[in-house]
Amino acid sequence: METLWFIIIAVMITAYVVLDGFDLGAGVIYLVAAKTDNERRAVLKAIGPVWDGNEVWLVAAGGTLYFAFPHLYASSFSGFYLPLMIVLWLLMLRAISIEFRLHVPSPVWKSLFDAMFFLVSALLAIFFGAALGNVIRGVPLDAQGFFFEPLWTNFHVSHHPGILDWYTVLAGVVALSALTCHGALYIAVKAEGALYLRAQGLAVITWPVLFFVTIVSLVATYFVRPSLMRNYSAHPVGYGIPVLVFTALAMMIWAAPKGKVKLAFVASGLYIAGMLVGAAFALYPVVLPASTGPEYNLTIYNTAAAHHGLAVGLAWWVLGAALALAYFFFIYRMFAGKVSLEGQEH
Repeated sequence: METLWFIIIAVMITAYVVLDGFDLGAGVIYLVAAKTDNERRAVLKAIGPVWDGNEVWLVAAGGTLYFAFPHLYASSFSGFYLPLMIVLWLLMLRAISIEFRLHVPSPVWKSLFDAMFFLVSALLAIFFGAALGNVIRGVPLDAQGFFFEPLWTNFHVSHHPGILDWYTVLAGVVALSALTCHGALYIAVKAEGALYLRAQGLAVITWPVLFFVTIVSLVATYFVRPSLMRNYSAHPVGYGIPVLVFTALAMMIWAAPKGKVKLAFVASGLYIAGMLVGAAFALYPVVLPASTGPEYNLTIYNTAAAHHGLAVGLAWWVLGAALALAYFFFIYRMFAGKVSLEGQEH
């Protein structure tokens, strides 16, 4: 039962990153790809019907984590209190920038909200990547399963690191590159004309950076935490995950320049999913490694709720997941196709 809930949470987090990831990526390219007010309205209209719904997966994953692995939730939210508060503020500012930009007619305020949308989107991508980097690298857990990390120390990977060091910053750069490319491809799928061409071009330009930092991050991960290779050695089927990652990367750079942006966008989603699934596969059954020693690791077994609660909760989760999937199917089907503004041809 603990393994099933581990898989469920991993899938929910992956769904959030793939779906809300293109919203964040659209924000990162927003000022470069969209030059005119109409083009910026088109970008916001492309993500407008779905961006807040996509965040449901983040909220749902947090709630599921609290239910299934309460000790992990308590430990993570106490140790990562500062970055979590920063992320909450960034999420609020993103919502403010999107909604106020559409309702405040002043050009000065529009420019402010445009800049805010770009900056917040980029920072969220970096912080989410750094958060995953912390989980992979490990945190200084004590015997009670709690920890504290300053925002940064000397940027070295050590037994008592800061939230930001060279490895977690690298993870943030990987996330920023991946979501920028993902968002550019999404806008290319939804847009037409000059906006389409700029978004397609940004995706192609970003790809070499993404490829390079992916290679560097995988090599760095091996040296930072070589124990992550144990599951791959024990279960060789796991080597199919990096094959998926690099196949998706190859598909992206093959399809995007040819104008096959839908195929490239799907490949981008597969790349992101492959990276996250690969991390989860390598960590299992550990959910939060300890930089202070493997004896302090938090696993699915020492952090899970009681078996009866997990079993009962599974039935309710299936119902909730079915309703959420039906909602997403309806929304994405309703708003499929290219975006158009009032007075313009579809």
